[in-house]
This record gives sequence, structure tokens and C-alpha cells, in this order.
Amino acid sequence: MSILLQFVGNWGHALAAALFAALGIFILRRRDGEVEPRLMAAALLMTSCWALYVSFGGVGQSLSGWGESVRNAAWLLLMFVMLRRGPAGRTGPIFAIGLVYAAVIGLLMLQSFTDFVAQQLSDESELHHPLTLLSLILRMMTAVGSLVLVHQLYTAWPVRDRGRVALLLAALAAMWTYDFSLYGVGYFAPAHMHELYALRGVMMALLAPIIAVSLRKELSGRIQLSRSLTFQSLSVAAVALYVILFAAATVLIELIAGPYARVMEIGGVFFMAVTALILLPSPQLRALWKVQVAKHFFQHRYDYRTEWMRFGETIGRPGSDAPALGERVAKAVADITDSSGALLLLRSEDGRLVFETHWNWNLDFRETPSLSRDVALRLEQTGWIIDIEGAQGDAAAMPLPDWMKSDGRGWALVPLIHFGKLIGAILLARPPIDRRLDWEDLDMLRAAGRQAATYISEAQGQEALSDAQRFDEFNRRFAFIMHDVKNLVSQLSLLARNAERHADNPEFRADMILTLKESVGKMNDLLARLSQHNKGRTEEPRPMMLREMADAVARSRSRQHPVRVTGDALPVMADPVRVEQILVHLLQNAIDASTAESPVELRLFTQGDEAGVEIVDHGTGMTAEFVRRELFKPFSSSKTGGFGIGAFEARELAAAMGGRIDVESKPGMGSRFILRLPLAFEGAPIMRKGEAA
Repeated sequence: MSILLQFVGNWGHALAAALFAALGIFILRRRDGEVEPRLMAAALLMTSCWALYVSFGGVGQSLSGWGESVRNAAWLLLMFVMLRRGPAGRTGPIFAIGLVYAAVIGLLMLQSFTDFVAQQLSDESELHHPLTLLSLILRMMTAVGSLVLVHQLYTAWPVRDRGRVALLLAALAAMWTYDFSLYGVGYFAPAHMHELYALRGVMMALLAPIIAVSLRKELSGRIQLSRSLTFQSLSVAAVALYVILFAAATVLIELIAGPYARVMEIGGVFFMAVTALILLPSPQLRALWKVQVAKHFFQHRYDYRTEWMRFGETIGRPGSDAPALGERVAKAVADITDSSGALLLLRSEDGRLVFETHWNWNLDFRETPSLSRDVALRLEQTGWIIDIEGAQGDAAAMPLPDWMKSDGRGWALVPLIHFGKLIGAILLARPPIDRRLDWEDLDMLRAAGRQAATYISEAQGQEALSDAQRFDEFNRRFAFIMHDVKNLVSQLSLLARNAERHADNPEFRADMILTLKESVGKMNDLLARLSQHNKGRTEEPRPMMLREMADAVARSRSRQHPVRVTGDALPVMADPVRVEQILVHLLQNAIDASTAESPVELRLFTQGDEAGVEIVDHGTGMTAEFVRRELFKPFSSSKTGGFGIGAFEARELAAAMGGRIDVESKPGMGSRFILRLPLAFEGAPIMRKGEAA
């Protein structure tokens, strides 16, 4: 043994002795009259004495003699008293387990006798080596028996109180596991025993703080064993045991095989390496290992916090490359039970459950997977999670389809229920380790199904809202267009009436042809605006002359009613098409509100950084309350047969160009609508009416 390793071993045991002595003295100073604290203090002090004995005697020696036996006996006595006097002993008889304690104590006594006899013999004696090997075997048996008793005490302890003893028992399990490994290596490979023996002091020093935390009830109740850490630690321990067994087999081969040892060792290495490469990546082995760890080390099968975090992360996965929501939901539910695949079925309009998507499921069905309306109603009414093969009672009478029974992969059918309404269902494939559903699976899947139903229902609601918004946009544009069509119909009706009187007038015919062409062009524009590809957005504003647009609109309505245009304005930044729509709407409203002899005026002005047009009539006028509450409200009109759209659309179009519409009106005196638009930049090119943008 190297000087450095001997230094670490001696001082490691000395540190462990100091820590365990401090813990023992601390418990004795509390003056607690209970038996368990006194036995705990005794066990700690015995452990301190053993570590101190090893430190003074030096770690170069192979065995720690009677001190280790006394240490083990003290801890076993404490465990037996905890079993008998604690909550575990009050739940049932302990006679059978008492026999195991007696057997382990007997092993300790036999081990001590063997050590005593071996010490009386010289190293050259023929019995010394066999007795040493026997002592190693007895120490390994003692460690195994102690580990069995630790596990029995933990499982017998009431679940609600296990947090109080978990850390203490974990520390004892680590101590005896190290002892077993130490003496196993000493038996099969004695040359490597000294290193492990020297490092045991460091390991014991690390266990002292864990035992100290376990003595503080308020701390031990808060500390919980991590499933992932337990799984990984036990996996490492299993690999280490695998390596130890491999080393032991190698030693036995060298002792037994003789000249064929090298061939057998190479064959053994090859066999064990291939076996490890085949078994370790296997999902079946991993699933079996997880099930066994959860079954024997934890109260519940699932780590609920971890499962729900993973569930939320899977469904809420961000990014453009994320799968569709249905596939994410199917995967999230399947991951909870380690299922190898999942099918998502959603409720259709006829009440059936039809295939929507899948995750990791090879679709080779002859027909599209679906469930009848009766099955959907039963699932909605009962909320049952159906065990495909193990259904009992009323669930067994569920009329499942032939494709589900014949496929053979189905394991559980999970309904997705949102506020009492069935949204869909998820069919889970069998996990790698096929097992029956238990109550914990059912509770977990029921909660996951409701959460998944919430996500799907919200997505369906968003889709329905999007469809409704598209319909609303279509209806809004249709309402605007109907208003424009009404204006065109009024214009064409007036043209038809005048045609009966002026059909022989060449000027009228030319004007009529021009009016018809303009009407056809406007109708085509209206149809284009109604198209689903036209979003009704305004064009990019550009400089334009208001006077030219006002003159053109006035001419188009002059045959219907007298219209005068006065004043002028500087160029404005606007979309000519939208400005024309605004003027047509407001002018038509003014004409409808005026008598035949009362002209309508279009007055252009420039004021500050704005320019605009005033549409003035001397008609019926409006009350202030109507202007405030009803004028710009869609589908509200004071005219018989009116749509109530013109003023609303005009204001929306003006706002889209950065302008606004003001209104002044009094009943019986007429109204004045004022369109205000921002001025164009100085020097910007002016677009004339009829020019391409």
C-alpha cells in the first residue's frame, strides 16, 4: 500500500471517529429518557471506537476484528428495537423477522470466534488461510443479512412516516453495501482489498452528516429521495456488481482451469461483453429496472412532479419544427406509462370517435380506426379508462370494435373529457413490460386525459374563433359592398328613368354609356374586394389632389341631385380609391337627406397640417344623441331601407389613412361631415386621377 493511500486511510478513519463521537455525545446530552435515542448514541459511539481502533492500528491490516462485530451488533440492536417499539411493530407479529435478527447475530458470534481462533495460529499454519477465507465469507453473509433487515424495516415502516427513517436506513445500507463489496473483493481478488479498506474511512466520514440530518426530524421530513438519482445510483451499483462478479469468475477460472484458463477468460470476456451490449440498451430491460426500483424503493409508481413537468413540456414544445398538437398530446399521455405508441381519436359531428393522428404507431388497418357513437356516449357518461384485455364488470361489456381487438397492440383506452363533454380518446400501446393497469395508473391517466382534453378543446376553440373571424371579415366586407351596390342601383335606376325621356338625345346616350362603364368597373372592384384573397386593407397612401377627386364624384352624382364644389386644398397623403369611397358614401347620405331643390356642397379647405372636404347639406339633420350613439354604429340607420354602413365604413377608411371624420348636425337644419387628411410632403410627386400608382 502506498504512503499516500495509507495516510488517507488512517486520517479518514480518524475523521469518521470524531464525527460519530460528536453525534453520540450530542444525543446523550439531550437527556432523553427513551430507549431508542440511547441505543442510537451507543451505536454511534461504538462506530466511533471501531473507526478510532482502525486509525490507530493502521489500515495496512486486513481485518478490523472485534470492533467491527460490536459496531454491527449495536446497529442491529437499534434496528430491532425500532422495529418492535416503533409503528412497524404495532402493525403485526415480528416473530419471523426476529429469527432473521437472531441468525445475523449468530453469524457475528461465529465470525468473532473464527477471528479469535485465526489470531491464535501462526501465518504458516495450514488452518490460518482457510479460517481467513471463512471469516471473509461470514462477513459477506453478515452484510447481506443486515441489508435484508434494513430493507425489511423500511418496507414495514408506515408510509406516512418513512421520511423520518429513510436517511438513517440509507446510510446503514451504504455502510453494509461497502462492507459486502470490500470482503467480496478480498475473497476473490485479495491484492485489491487494501485500497478499498483504506478508503472505507472516507466513506464513513461522508455518512456521518447524513445520519446527523436524519436525527433532525424537521429536516429529514423535507428531504426526499430522488427517483432519477436512485435509478442512476442503483444502475451504477448493478454495473459495479456485474464487474465484481466478472472479476470473481476470472479468479475462479485461474484457480480451476489451469492451462485452459486464458482461453476460458477470453471466452468469458467476450460473452459478458456481448451480453452487456445486447441487454443494456434494451428498452425492455430499462423498463423492467424502472418498475422494480419504483416498486421496492418508493411508495408510488410515479413521480408526479416529474411526470407533469414532462407532460407540459411535451405538449407546449415551441418551435416551427414541433409536431402538430394532436401528436404532441398522444406522445405526452403515452410517455406517462412508457407506452410504445398512441392513437388519438376525436369526436366527429355525428358523435363518433374517428382517427385524428398517431404517435409511433404503424398504421396498417384495413379501415380508418373509429369508435361508434354508443361507445362514445358510454365513455362520456362513465369516464372509464378501458383495460383492453383485462376489462371487468360493466367495462367488459363495452362494445369495442373488431379493429381494436384484432390489432393486439392496444393496452388502454383513455377518454379525454372536458367539463363533462367527451372531446376524444387516446388508445395506448402496450409498454415494453406488459402489465395490468392498477389504481395508480388509472388515476394518473384520468388526470392526464382531462388535461389533454383541455388543450385540445382550447385548440378547437381557437380554430373556431379563427373561422368566425374570417366569416366576420367576409360579412363586414359584404355589408360594405352591399351598401355600395345599393348606391349603384340607385344611380342605375335614375339612369333608367331618364332613358325613357331622353333616349333620343345623343349627349344623354354618350353619358349613359360612360355611366354604365363606370358602374361595371365599380361592380368588378366590389367583387374583387369580396374575394377571400382580398383582406380589405388600404393601399399605401400617396400624394393626391382632393379637388380633382371631388369634381369627379360630384359629376357622377350631378345627374341625380345638384352638387356644387367650392374652394381648393393642398395635396394630401391618401389612397385615391378609398377617398373616392368615402366621398361617395358621405355625398350619397347628404343627397338622401336633402330635398330635390336643396343642393349639396363640397367645400375644400386647408387648415394647419391637414386638408379636407366638407360635405354640407340642408336636409333633415340629426340629433346630438344620434350622432354620438348611433351614427357610426354598424347596421344602425335613420333612413328607411338604409343599411347603416356608409358612415361606419367612411370613418374606418379615413382612420386607416391617418385621417378622421368630424360631424356637425342639427335637426331640421342639415348636417356637415368634415373629412380631414394629413398633408403630403412638400415636393412629393402628385398622382392625378386615372394615373397608375
